Amino acid sequence: MNTEIRTTARLTGAALRALLVLTLVCGVIYPLLITGVAQALFNDKANGSEIEKDGKTVGSSLYGQTYDLPKKNPDDPEEAPRPDPKWFQPRPSAAGTNSVNTQYSILLSGASNLAADSKVLKDAVVERRQAYAELNGVKESQVPVDALTASASGIDPHISPENAELQAARVAKANGLRGAAVEKLVKDHTQGRIAGFIGDPRVNVLELNIALQDLVRN
Repeated sequence: MNTEIRTTARLTGAALRALLVLTLVCGVIYPLLITGVAQALFNDKANGSEIEKDGKTVGSSLYGQTYDLPKKNPDDPEEAPRPDPKWFQPRPSAAGTNSVNTQYSILLSGASNLAADSKVLKDAVVERRQAYAELNGVKESQVPVDALTASASGIDPHISPENAELQAARVAKANGLRGAAVEKLVKDHTQGRIAGFIGDPRVNVLELNIALQDLVRN
């Protein structure tokens, strides 16, 4: 009996010591080490790839946001957002449709999970095509795919160069700028494929709008 008690006590003690050591190594030392390395070598990415403007954080290069006109009735939660014609607009977002937040002001990210033959999706695409064409003064046949479909994450910060180029004329007119100047802005902020072959060329909307703001000021 005494032998059994001593064995149980010894195993219990060993288990507690292992728990303490593993907690210290995995729960304290390792996280601190990784955090330190990330802050030292990848400070910008480790802190969320924040973008600052005039000394203030205006967003993240990884996170899309909206550029809408002020609501006519701020107290009406049902009022549809109206895109501000002075800014380049992001692609649609389906994120947050299962919560109280939508269109980039969200608690969660994700896609709509609607099937390709979904009537809801088809109706949404038709509505988006009409709205885009009307806003930018182009034919519906010219509307790029990324202006019609939401990304898988729902917070995609990029649009295609074609999307940005089609918006350039509207943005230039709304801000009283030369079209060529805004078109050059788009070209200057078009990023190529990662490593030359991964993904597609893209334009970060927040970075483009910050550059646009500087152009308007000058």
